[in-house]
Amino acid sequence: MEYRVIAMDLDGTLNNDEKVITPRTREALMRVQEQGVRLVLASARPTPGLYKESRALELEKHRGILMAYNGGRICAADTGETLFETCMPRELAAQVLRHLEKFPVTPILDDGRQFYVQDKQGYMVDYECRNNQMTCTEVENLADFISFSPIKILMSGQEKELPGLIKDIEAPFGDKLHVVMTAPFYLEVIPREIHKGQGLREVCKLLQVEPSQVIAFGDAQNDIPMIQQAGLGVAMGNACEELKAAADRVTASNNADGIAQVLEELWG
Repeated sequence: MEYRVIAMDLDGTLNNDEKVITPRTREALMRVQEQGVRLVLASARPTPGLYKESRALELEKHRGILMAYNGGRICAADTGETLFETCMPRELAAQVLRHLEKFPVTPILDDGRQFYVQDKQGYMVDYECRNNQMTCTEVENLADFISFSPIKILMSGQEKELPGLIKDIEAPFGDKLHVVMTAPFYLEVIPREIHKGQGLREVCKLLQVEPSQVIAFGDAQNDIPMIQQAGLGVAMGNACEELKAAADRVTASNNADGIAQVLEELWG
């Protein structure tokens, strides 16, 4: 099989635990790009949160793709053009934000340029801002404030509590929205049609390749649809058990150059 596209999650996959791409992994990815393989950064982050890794891998030069918001927005790395986007209606987003007031979570909203929260000191707010290199504005009430149609609504919470909240948070909106865990301390509310598998299908249409020509790497539950959609789905050694069960193979961890090991095996 001739693989033409490599799609990668960022945190826990492309990045090691220090939030950087290791030299060996970067070298392997640069080498396959020189051979014409297109790279896709596939993350739950807002688009600006992908820029650092895009620059590190020179995606602008090699015409890479930025797949942000779990596939809710797809952009060309070289031009910045939005190639695909799906949002939730503003009125529905306001209902979700009002509903979240009942739960022990910290909602974090963004419009693609900055974050909005009710408490800048809220759990993981500073981490999210730093991780995405975006500023944050504090508002009195997010449900009253929202004046745009967001792609997602992020919420942070204690790791032990979040899994048990998913069904109750999703219940009033289950036909339109779903809740996914993107990190042990993050849940996201997104339109049902948005997930990384659908995002990868859209990327394949844009690049005129078959899903069977894609290698996908991931570590978390929200990566499962992408792993299943790709011709070769690879779970990192540090991946959750559900993703490992769905993958075609398991490689080394994000701290042990798991991506590079697969690429070196396939491309030498």
